[in-house]
Amino acid sequence: MCSDSAKKRKDSFPIDRVVGILSEEMARFRAPYVGMVADETEDPFQVLISCIISLRTRDEVTDAASRRLFALAVTPAAMVGLSVEEIAEAIYPCGFYRTKAATIRDLCAVLMERFDGRVPRAQDDLLTLKGVGRKTANLVVTMGFGDDGICVDTHVHRIANRWGYVRTKSPDETEQALRKKLPRKYWKDINELLVVYGQNVCKPISPLCSGCRLQAACKRSGVTVSR
Repeated sequence: MCSDSAKKRKDSFPIDRVVGILSEEMARFRAPYVGMVADETEDPFQVLISCIISLRTRDEVTDAASRRLFALAVTPAAMVGLSVEEIAEAIYPCGFYRTKAATIRDLCAVLMERFDGRVPRAQDDLLTLKGVGRKTANLVVTMGFGDDGICVDTHVHRIANRWGYVRTKSPDETEQALRKKLPRKYWKDINELLVVYGQNVCKPISPLCSGCRLQAACKRSGVTVSR
């Protein structure tokens, strides 16, 4: 029978080493556009609007659409001055561009009415805004304000479970599990690290396991086909 110390060693996950490797791997790939916005502007409003544009849209399309829109307006007050049609034209061809245009304008009107034209810092306030879910709220908290938060999208949910680091059924469950288990010093960075790795190596279907530097730590849970 295994001793308690042996069982602990068997069940432990080398998260510090894994995050270190992921940080090194980042240099090989392009960062997600929303992360680039945060690095360039440190503006919670631009992070928020870029997040909305990015939903179900490729990074390169999000990049171009966001830059066209921000050339017209970079504050809630200025955005409210645009028509839904003008916003839609600026962000085309992002996915669901007409719906997103209406959401952006309505959201900016609410920011003017309820928050004095500023993006709220508190996650609970962000979640009251139309079109803002937990993923977007956490991105604004972490990338827009630099506060601690864990943004869980499909990549973070998939990879954390594939590693065997958590065992959850939804991104919301993964967020709560990571809040309990992931060292706080990694909260703000884990999304960007896993999005980049998930897009380029640890893909949803047929991940590139043969070239992955995390093979020794990964349980490959749910992986049936890999390259």
